Amino acid sequence: MRSSASDLGLNTLLAALPHDIGDRMRCFLTPVYLPHGKVLYEPGVKLDEVYFPTTAIISLQCELADGTCAEMAVVGHEAILGIALFMGGETTSWRAVVDTPGNAYRLKALILKEEFLRNGAMRGTLLRYAQSLITQIAQTSVCNRHHSVDQRMCRWLLGRLDRLESSELRVTHELMADRLGVRRESVTDVAASLQQAGIIRYRRGHVSVLDRDSLERRGCECYAVVKQETDRLLHIPARSHDIAAPRPGVSRRAYSLVGSPGYAGIA
Repeated sequence: MRSSASDLGLNTLLAALPHDIGDRMRCFLTPVYLPHGKVLYEPGVKLDEVYFPTTAIISLQCELADGTCAEMAVVGHEAILGIALFMGGETTSWRAVVDTPGNAYRLKALILKEEFLRNGAMRGTLLRYAQSLITQIAQTSVCNRHHSVDQRMCRWLLGRLDRLESSELRVTHELMADRLGVRRESVTDVAASLQQAGIIRYRRGHVSVLDRDSLERRGCECYAVVKQETDRLLHIPARSHDIAAPRPGVSRRAYSLVGSPGYAGIA
């Protein structure tokens, strides 16, 4: 299936490339669907391909010897998965797992390396993204060490909202606890507190963020630091958070997160 220019625009990095580079790369990009739970990279395994997500969301996780893990960063339509290939390495130390199923473009490692070395515009774009990812990883580490579960969960929800194709997402308490590196009971307590405050409404398989402004205020500064740096480095214009017309009695900046088929949601 041949990719179109409008399709490539769904990924911020591909959209930022000059037309001549985009035209040259288009025939090498393979559209793929990434199902929930698919492991794209394992630690220490040579990377043969990179991915440019358009609607999929991918979690980058660090696993310890005892089997516990935590999320270091998340990549979506603003990103490329596989920066190790143009940063001088052939492997990565983390696992990449699809959290939200969706579409992406796959590109062979050799093609990426050739274009990276050949073209300064592409090299600059990819290196700026690498800097934004490093910022996200560093800020997440600080956040996980110094901020409360409540603040970290707000950051996590906001990060997912920014990368949604629509207003839909499904998560379990177990998955969120795993990504945050906390106990499931802690996530349940925070979700109940957010609902009581009127910031979210949740039921099994469905979470509605009723007041994004309050969610941002309740969280820590980490979300804003990462978002501002990403927008600055990738020249992303200010985006409206309005997914759909607001319902009566609901804040204009309101979101609804609903899950993909077959994946149990918050309960």
